[in-house]
Amino acid sequence: MTDARILVLDDDPDVGTAARLLLRRRFGSVELLNRPAELLPQLERGPADVLLLDMNFTPGRSDGEEGLRLLRQVLSRNDAPAVVMMTAYAEIDLAVQALKLGAFDFITKPWDNQKLVATVNAALASRQPRAAASSDSLLLGDSASMRELRALIASVAPTEANVLVLGEMGSGKELVAQEIHARSRRAGQAFLAVDLGALPETTLESELFGHRRGSFTDARADRPGRFQAAQGGTIFLDEIGNLPLQHQAKLLTALERREVTALGADRAEAIDVRVVSATNLSERELFDAQRFRPDLLYRLNTIVLRVPPLRERRDDIPLLAHHYLGKYASQYDKPPRPLSDAALEALQRHDWHGNVRALRHACERAVILANGARFEPADFSLQGPPAAADVMPRMASMNERERAALDEALHESQGNISQAARLLGLSRAALYRRMEKHGL
Repeated sequence: MTDARILVLDDDPDVGTAARLLLRRRFGSVELLNRPAELLPQLERGPADVLLLDMNFTPGRSDGEEGLRLLRQVLSRNDAPAVVMMTAYAEIDLAVQALKLGAFDFITKPWDNQKLVATVNAALASRQPRAAASSDSLLLGDSASMRELRALIASVAPTEANVLVLGEMGSGKELVAQEIHARSRRAGQAFLAVDLGALPETTLESELFGHRRGSFTDARADRPGRFQAAQGGTIFLDEIGNLPLQHQAKLLTALERREVTALGADRAEAIDVRVVSATNLSERELFDAQRFRPDLLYRLNTIVLRVPPLRERRDDIPLLAHHYLGKYASQYDKPPRPLSDAALEALQRHDWHGNVRALRHACERAVILANGARFEPADFSLQGPPAAADVMPRMASMNERERAALDEALHESQGNISQAARLLGLSRAALYRRMEKHGL
């Protein structure tokens, strides 16, 4: 979308302000509402793309009925936005009820910034096929490899087959998963993305399968896991290659039996979910039994889809660049500018180790920083192998040295986040923050 409209309804003005400060830099218009009575009149003024909706508004109430009632009212509209529920940790079961009513996803407060941005991104992406009938796919590009990928998705999506998506970082694996879900029979149900590379090993089982109150020190209430929350829909297991072996065994059991057992529970519960997984590991690494269980791989890779890296479809770069430059010009209220021939050549010659994600961030920086009548090569701050010799700065700044260190670690680890974090002496969460900062 070139101009997203996001509404935030929460009776705590600090929560709304925090959400607006985070989201408006990335998505454009973010409007704050403090009272439930403001919501429907605001929607009457014009459709919104995403609504962040709190569960409770009356002091002392925690039953979530106010939020669920608003959710029903919003979803009854023909122009209903994608709704993301905001809930306290102890209200997870209410959020699951909201998913069953038609909410897109939920986030817990206080939220993780990266998670909130990713959730809003996914909510916007989920609306694109409905919002623009002329757009046949979330995946941009007219190269032969992208046409082939879209054709495979169209064939696979209506089935119930588990799908494994292979591709480098930033190539669009989650978009592939969203496209599969949007074209499936489960499209009206939940799509939940789980970044296995970002979850601590100590809480991973609880995140996936849930827990019962008292099952460990901080388990203050029963909590369903992501598999239970995705019931009837699709669960996207990103970075499946980073799942430790002991957890691979538990995931295999869940997939074989089609049931999960929450931590501390004495009985299993049946699950009805479609599994789409993804990894940036090479197929050689995936078939290494010391790293990944062959029996689990067999369960996950009924269908394998490969997302081509951007350097292998350079003919798509002009289309992608114009799309993102237009998107960010609208978002930041900047005048539209054409690409100079030199800039277009530089973009097409660049290797884009961060793939489409890196191109998107380069376009965003160019829109913000460019001053000339046209976009020139220097506006894109391209690093690595130069697109043109005069683009390279004479002396790297501290930010550039940090980015170069990230590039080197990611290249040496072949994109494995855990290995790169160890090489840099960082936690995975810290590495993700730096990658977001540098557009990697």
